[in-house]
Amino acid sequence: MSGDSPARSPNVVWHAGRLTRERRAEALGGGGATLWFTGLPASGKSTVAAALEAELVDRGRPAYLLDGDNLRHGLNGDLGFSPEDRVENIRRTAEVARLFADAGVVALVSLVSPYAADRALARARHAEGSLPFLEIWVSTSVEECERRDPKGLYARARRGELPNLTGVGAPYEAPESPEVEVTGDEPVEQAVERLVRALEAVGGG
Repeated sequence: MSGDSPARSPNVVWHAGRLTRERRAEALGGGGATLWFTGLPASGKSTVAAALEAELVDRGRPAYLLDGDNLRHGLNGDLGFSPEDRVENIRRTAEVARLFADAGVVALVSLVSPYAADRALARARHAEGSLPFLEIWVSTSVEECERRDPKGLYARARRGELPNLTGVGAPYEAPESPEVEVTGDEPVEQAVERLVRALEAVGGG
């Protein structure tokens, strides 16, 4: 993986380790990849990603869920929900996912990631390192997401307590050509099987 990065600190040089990506893949039973789950809040992104994580591990493949809420408990805990902070949230998460994928792990990123340009940046960073990247759009409608509302986010947004909630007070730019689309009414088990096949097709399964 290249050490070049648009956010690189000055006066540093990438340190290459002794292991090749091929050697890691041989030891781990497959290569790494990133599956980037995007969709509205309460669309079911993390539910599908967590089920896929369990399925992959059961099959002997290292996988790890990078959930947006969980990342805001640590790595991204200093960020809010302004457009600028959302951009930085995506950038940091993309870099972590890229490292995981390079290490032979299947990184399952679950983020609203509402802006197409930010998702394109995440994809480009993986392409620079010749790492598989699949955009997964969980296309549950805003009406269904609001009906579910497991965390009460939409209710709070309607009361004016969350002015920047995506889908209510902030825009969401739907993917134009995701590798996989998961609809709001698709059974999780069926979605997981389709995602496993998509992953295998790019050499990450």
